[in-house]
Amino acid sequence: MKKLVLLLVTIPFFGHSQIKKELNHDVYNIWRNVEKRMISNNGASIAYTLKPNGYGNESLLLHQFDGKEILNHDRSYNPYFSNNSEFLIFKVSPDFDELRDLKRKKTKEKDLPGDTLAIYSIGTQNLEKIPGLKSFKVPEKWDDYVVYLYEPALDSTNKKEKNRNKKNGYDLVLKNLRDQSEYTFSYVLDYSIAEEGAGLTLTTTGNDSTLKQGVYFFDFEAKSFQPIYRSKGKYSQLTWDKKGKQLSFISDTDTTKALQRDYHLHYYKTEWDSSKNIARNNQLDKLMVNKDFNLFFSESGKRLFFEVKEYPVLQDTSLLDDEIVNVEVWNSNDQRLFTHQENQKNNDLKFGYLSYYDVANDRFIQLGGSEFSRVIVSDEGDGNTAVAMSDFNYRKLITWEGYSLNDLYRVDLNTGSKTKIDEGVRGFISLSPNGKYAYWYNNSDSAWFAYSFAEEVIISITNNLKVPFYNEIHDTPSDPWPYGVMSWTENDDRVLIYDRYDIWEIDPSGNIEPKKITSDGREKKLTYRYVRLDDNERFIKKNQKLLLSGFYEGDKSEALFSFTYGKNKTNKLIAGDYQYSSVTKARDGKNLIFTQENFQTFPDILASDLSFKSTKKVSDINPQQKDYQWGTIELVNWTSLDGQKMEGMLVKPEGFDSNKKYPMIVNFYEKSSNGLNTHRDPYPGRSTITYSFYASRGYLIFNPNVNYKTGYPGEDAYNCVIPGVTSLIEKGFVDEENIGVQGHSWGGYQIAHLINETNIFKCAESGAPVVNMISAYGGIRWGSGWSRMFQYERTQSRIGGSLWEYPLRYIENSPIFFVDKIQTPVLIMHNDEDGAVPWYQGIEYFGALRRLGKPAWLLNYRGEPHWPVKVQNRIDFNIRLAQFFDHYLKGAPMPKWMHEGVPATELGIKQGYELLKDE
Repeated sequence: MKKLVLLLVTIPFFGHSQIKKELNHDVYNIWRNVEKRMISNNGASIAYTLKPNGYGNESLLLHQFDGKEILNHDRSYNPYFSNNSEFLIFKVSPDFDELRDLKRKKTKEKDLPGDTLAIYSIGTQNLEKIPGLKSFKVPEKWDDYVVYLYEPALDSTNKKEKNRNKKNGYDLVLKNLRDQSEYTFSYVLDYSIAEEGAGLTLTTTGNDSTLKQGVYFFDFEAKSFQPIYRSKGKYSQLTWDKKGKQLSFISDTDTTKALQRDYHLHYYKTEWDSSKNIARNNQLDKLMVNKDFNLFFSESGKRLFFEVKEYPVLQDTSLLDDEIVNVEVWNSNDQRLFTHQENQKNNDLKFGYLSYYDVANDRFIQLGGSEFSRVIVSDEGDGNTAVAMSDFNYRKLITWEGYSLNDLYRVDLNTGSKTKIDEGVRGFISLSPNGKYAYWYNNSDSAWFAYSFAEEVIISITNNLKVPFYNEIHDTPSDPWPYGVMSWTENDDRVLIYDRYDIWEIDPSGNIEPKKITSDGREKKLTYRYVRLDDNERFIKKNQKLLLSGFYEGDKSEALFSFTYGKNKTNKLIAGDYQYSSVTKARDGKNLIFTQENFQTFPDILASDLSFKSTKKVSDINPQQKDYQWGTIELVNWTSLDGQKMEGMLVKPEGFDSNKKYPMIVNFYEKSSNGLNTHRDPYPGRSTITYSFYASRGYLIFNPNVNYKTGYPGEDAYNCVIPGVTSLIEKGFVDEENIGVQGHSWGGYQIAHLINETNIFKCAESGAPVVNMISAYGGIRWGSGWSRMFQYERTQSRIGGSLWEYPLRYIENSPIFFVDKIQTPVLIMHNDEDGAVPWYQGIEYFGALRRLGKPAWLLNYRGEPHWPVKVQNRIDFNIRLAQFFDHYLKGAPMPKWMHEGVPATELGIKQGYELLKDE
């Protein structure tokens, strides 16, 4: 008999003792991660925001480049530096706990406190706060300004003043940060600022006296404010050209409630008195302006791109509810399943035909049409070429292949005329920066192709004779993907393409042999990749100095290299048993920030310059880590049952003693060993164990890679994982009587299969597993609306064919048919809104285990998808997971939820965490 006992845990005070604590679930709120990091344009200041892994406020810190902290502000997020680097602008949120208290008191949403705008002068250290903030924008090229929308306090003495709200609008302020001058505009709904120039445009509902409803333009240099278009209605898509000299927007001035709307496209130049209407529904040939398309100007401003679309089919509003037939009609001739159509319904309703307005010649060119699914334009919209694609005749392939094909057309941007290039092309089509070439990787041919607009010919530019440009370790019954394109060079002369290790210079015309420009990647099993430091960079120039990352495949260490394109020689700058990432360079200098991390080292922010000769640690985000037991990680090797050399990771507790025996949890998903140097802080994960948490509490964690062949993924997992486990047992430090296993999704399936074949595991957690490939095969991936067939035939499930081709493979790889062999207690987590794996798979599994009298539990976080995303549910999952493993692998008392369950009458009221103890 078991009885409920209250277990109290006390932590003694040790003064300055070096005794470290075990991690527990309370640490989620004190462990923080970086949400946003940035360096000012001049490189003198560094800002970043921190968010707790559990509950609590975000905070913002500002440092000088030398690491000195100059601001630490609680409840702050979303920072931006001003263009001149003299100011830091950010949001201040309500206190997390105070806001929760107000919600507990049932405070109305409109009465809850909102955000505050904070403006910090880095030079004077003056901090200004403006409450009632709705939004703000910091202009990219304006040195001294910030624009913000806020809700001012209502003037109680002015009885005619309208309330500020979403319907009436709020006050918009253009503030000069240097001299503190302000310009305020009332009842503003939307606003837009030019990237360059002095343009601010806004829409207002007006104040019914001096300010009428409409669109207005403010030139902050000339200090002039004028209406562009005034009328009652709704306005959207306020869009400037780059130089701030041209503006476009869409209006709907029909004040009736008609379902069919009349949208107008407007165009305006800043020297004009008002905008002109350049397109409206009744001016187009049975088409309408697409209000959902994001307008944009070409880089030079000579073209304004917009979309037109078909008129939608509208419901007859005179029908009563009991007169409307609500039936889905599934037709085998449909190119997309009805569920896929439903998933894409909003996109289909917004789908339009790309067009542009030729500013100089006052004419329209339609580029898209009903027969084209996508159109892309060259040279940032200024080129003479474009490509139109149509996949409408190939969409059925998605059901069983997982991809579609495209017919390709070249488009003359000056006339809109189209000529077919090719048909049935597989791959994602892109254009070279100057538009001389269209290019793509064709999975079916495992090769890169380029189409020359000048020569009107398609060229295969990689033949895989010297090295493969496709994924060398691809292991699904599908065509392999490439390693990717690094960049193009100036004037579209060359395209730089990755293989597994190196970077190759490829002539897109096919006349010159490919040239490897990194000399030693394959020889050293060192993977080079480009680290882009300028987000606006379009191509690589000759003799341009580049930064490359390097990953050593053997020991998983990394390095950063300097590389001059043209000289083609690498120079190692920094290296170690770390991952290097988040490299961000100041726009106007050589200063940069980056992170380095490994299992024991948190990715704090480091500062250096392009030489990396001197590195300063800027942040110290989780200093408390030193007070907790942590652990170490290492690579381990063994041989699979079918003779393959295998690799995996082993995490050991701090103070590991090879003469002792430790409980072990096996956790895996495909191949993970390249992540050896990933830092793993205590985080309430949504689907997997946290390595540092379990290592801190005395567990070993083993993460083995799995190599797959076609047809037998369950057997492959057994052949790779089990000898890995036994090889560790042979070393003498694994408690072979206390080994657990845990995984999610594909990992969950693998575990369900393993425990059918072996009793080596004392307990198992199988999250969102597919246990019946036959019932799942014909199901739907509800997140996309796609059929699940392709997954089993061609991708991760690796069966290699249809249910009718290989029925025995589907049975042999389905754990549900062999559940009677299981002797391992199983915890299942599967949520009822899972869009990736049907949650009835979890129910089938639990139902079978329950029917056979096997110890089993099923966790369903109501309303959650493939994994719990809400903080409270993630914490709950981690508590239950730890209690489950502690009970079976460490002999801890069983919690009440495992012994008695949680009845439906107590759902959401009691959790059953209490531990039971034998009398």
